[in-house]
Amino acid sequence: MDQLALLFVLLLGAVISVPLGDRFKVPAPVLMTLLGIVLALLPFVPNVDIAPDLILPLLLPPLLYAAVRRTSWRQFAANKRPIFLLAVALVFVTMACVAAVADAIVPGLPLAAAFALGALVAPPDPVAATAVAGQLGLPRRLVSILEGEGLFNDVTAIVLYHVAIAAAVSGTFSPWEAGLDLVLSAVVAVAVGLALGWGANKLMEVLGDATLQVGLTLLVPYAAYVMAEELHGSGVLAVLTTALFLAEYGSDADDVMTRLAGHTFWNVVDTLVTGVAFGLVGLELHNAIRTASGRWGELLGWAAVVVVVVVFARLLWLLPATWLTKRLHARRDYDEDIPVSWRETVVMWWSGMRGVASVALVLAIPLETDAGAPFPSRDEIIFIAFGVIMATLVLQGLTLPWLVRRLGVKADTDREKELAKALAIRAAKAAKQRLREIEDNEELPEELSEQMLRRAYDIGVRISPELAEDERREAYREGTRRVKRLRRIQQEMLSAARHEVLAARSEPGADPEVVDRVLRHLDVRSLR
Repeated sequence: MDQLALLFVLLLGAVISVPLGDRFKVPAPVLMTLLGIVLALLPFVPNVDIAPDLILPLLLPPLLYAAVRRTSWRQFAANKRPIFLLAVALVFVTMACVAAVADAIVPGLPLAAAFALGALVAPPDPVAATAVAGQLGLPRRLVSILEGEGLFNDVTAIVLYHVAIAAAVSGTFSPWEAGLDLVLSAVVAVAVGLALGWGANKLMEVLGDATLQVGLTLLVPYAAYVMAEELHGSGVLAVLTTALFLAEYGSDADDVMTRLAGHTFWNVVDTLVTGVAFGLVGLELHNAIRTASGRWGELLGWAAVVVVVVVFARLLWLLPATWLTKRLHARRDYDEDIPVSWRETVVMWWSGMRGVASVALVLAIPLETDAGAPFPSRDEIIFIAFGVIMATLVLQGLTLPWLVRRLGVKADTDREKELAKALAIRAAKAAKQRLREIEDNEELPEELSEQMLRRAYDIGVRISPELAEDERREAYREGTRRVKRLRRIQQEMLSAARHEVLAARSEPGADPEVVDRVLRHLDVRSLR
């Protein structure tokens, strides 16, 4: 099997893992990691031959962009306290704890290299956390916190990792220079992200076509990452800034085709890239096995100790951090998402799985220092990091569904219905207001005006049937059943038409372009 065949296997696995995960109640990223481990143990499967410095630029930009599309700047702003405590403070705490323990138990490990190990295992994976949380039906407030933590902790950890690696390679460290690097990296990234987001938004208006606009959204996250890195900024933060800008200002309410096409396109990209990323995580078992030859007992002991430190440092930090967030939470912060019980805090603790970013960072450790000597304890760092990734991703990923069920943590469906009802009322009112404005400017027949008024009412009822009065609710349901029946008949008629047109594609003298154009017309009719 060559590298290209291996890539196709991972892509196929990414597609199959989604329905399998739904059926067996196992997160798809965990299944892909297990597939990667199985492939790594097969003798005919080659080791992954990807340059370490390409893993982050290839995988992270689309994954982060897809994750940001599910959130908003308003949500980040409302959750700034819990996100700061988890994404920034917890990364520092985890790095310091791991560095202290690793420095104590691993002979010959310099402090700078210990901090590099701490930085690369500190950030929980944003893709794993959100993928797992999304399948378990967790409360929206927990999903929001996990998404915010996952998106911003990579920024913190990657910058700290580069500072630690620079200190280990050069043999010198200046706290002032490190702090200045952190600030400059953030400033450059935000500037690049805002500039690119503004430029992409203007370019989308020029392109106009939905296909070209969606294609541009695939290029934008890569451009943001590469430009920021070239200017010594944080590529991850630049991608986040660009994505948040476009989510806030790049959406036209009336551009239905671009929105539908973009939603479908990014779901496909998210599924495939996530599957490949976690498959690569499992395939890195090759490196762990090669590193541990003849030293399994010693290395497994060190890895186990670091795993315990990583897992319980998160718990010991979450307990006071959650308490502090609750104390600071005021009535005016009604938009802030915080855990409301110890059960939700436990679920947040057990959701701290490591993944793609940690693998990419550990593989990017230099081979030599500036003095030409081998990077200190590089093999030991690789094995320990891989142990942490496997233990957290596989163990926690497989047991998190059981833990959620055991603790009884689930989404507040009543609150979600109330929010949907409030939005339905706003939508219906907006439609009625627009109808009044049209009536003021145009003379509408009374029958048409009443019909449009009923349709404005139906807009809200279709979103939230609870808006209908009790005596009208049954009538609405009966009308809905009648409409569904009519649509079913219409769909069968359109299906017969599509089959006939498609059959004409293979007839002598048929023009495939004309046939496809007619077929697209029928497809669009089917969506109405």
